[in-house]
Amino acid sequence: MKKNILWTALAVCAVAVLVFIVLRLKGTPAVSGSQKPAVDASAGSFDKDVRRADGLFQKGELLAARDAFREILLKNAADPGIEAVQKKLEDVNMKIILSAIQVPDETVMREVKAGDTLSMIADEYRTTVEMIKKENGLTSDVIRPGMQLRIWTGRFSVLVDKSQNLLTLRCNGDVVKTYRVSTGKDNITPVGTFKIVNKLKNPPWTHDGKVYSPESPENILGTRWMGFDIPGYGIHGTTQPESIGQQVTAGCVRMLNAEVEELYDLLPVNTEVTIID
Repeated sequence: MKKNILWTALAVCAVAVLVFIVLRLKGTPAVSGSQKPAVDASAGSFDKDVRRADGLFQKGELLAARDAFREILLKNAADPGIEAVQKKLEDVNMKIILSAIQVPDETVMREVKAGDTLSMIADEYRTTVEMIKKENGLTSDVIRPGMQLRIWTGRFSVLVDKSQNLLTLRCNGDVVKTYRVSTGKDNITPVGTFKIVNKLKNPPWTHDGKVYSPESPENILGTRWMGFDIPGYGIHGTTQPESIGQQVTAGCVRMLNAEVEELYDLLPVNTEVTIID
């Protein structure tokens, strides 16, 4: 009888131990080799946000696309793909500036009056004839009374960082677009705040007492010149595109021709240019 009780007790203990082991195994995490990573709720959100912003851009909702790209930049500054987003934002910025859409605090509609010229209107709003023509789709300088012109009133400024050979175009303090440039060899490009005082298309180049015509292969100024209020210095194009990004000039800021032409059309005389080390 005692043996039967003993065996029964042992059997009950064995069952209890087995149940304990099973319960522990069910509650024990898988071993590290097969452990699955926890799902990150934010995984893929960056790409999703970029696709959404791209979609707004493609649909022509430029202001909404600009806001979406700005938000992505603020939220994901350390993401490896953020540089591509910055370039997308720059494309949107330029589209907005040169489009016909109204932008609060940065555009006005101006009715052409008798006697008006594009040059007069450009001076009135501190902009350029080229820009007015682009944003209004004009192919000539001819305007007629009663025409409605969209005018960009935002104030442009330029920052040149010699340490990075980078030119930043700003409007009302906000970054519009960045450009790789060349600056002076041996760091000779002057530092300070200057103003653009003259502008020339296809400029001649005066060097060592000689004047080289725009057609001369020895003229290194490229297709545009924007001179500062410090004689001999300015922003210009180049016949040596391979030099962009280096400190190789005689002190001026050198740009690719297509890019200096873009900047030339936006910047009126008296635009402020700040150069830093």
